[in-house]
This record gives sequence, structure tokens and C-alpha cells, in this order.
Amino acid sequence: ELARVARLEGNVILQAIIHADGSVGDVEVLRTNRPNMGFEDSAVAAVKQWRYQPAMQNGRPVEVYFTVFVEFKLH
Repeated sequence: ELARVARLEGNVILQAIIHADGSVGDVEVLRTNRPNMGFEDSAVAAVKQWRYQPAMQNGRPVEVYFTVFVEFKLH
């Protein structure tokens, strides 16, 4: 909300673990171009809602780390 009112755009790079069932586990902020403006919390909250097709190894689903780039643009 703070960034929206200030009319700021930003981006956040996250690292997340994708579980074998496709759900998102722990999410860590690696980098942001506008710290402390709320982008980090919003990006983490959004990514935690997503579901992925799990990675496969030898025909079985496995957990993997995944890097995600989240961009916030004004429209």
C-alpha cells in the first residue's frame, strides 16, 4: 500500500522451495530494489499462494529450490 500511494514500482527476487506435491514451502527474499516499501511481503504472500507441477527425478516427484522474479508495475 505504501508503494502504491507513493506511485513506486519495484521488483523482488525470491528463492522458494517447491514441495513434491507442488505446494510452496519456505520463501526467502534474496534481493529487492526498493527495500522497506512493502514489496517483499507482498511478493512472498503472492508466491506462497501459487502451485507448481512438481519436479521429477527417476519418475518420482521431488522437492526443489526455485528462484522467482516478481515485478510490481503501476497501471
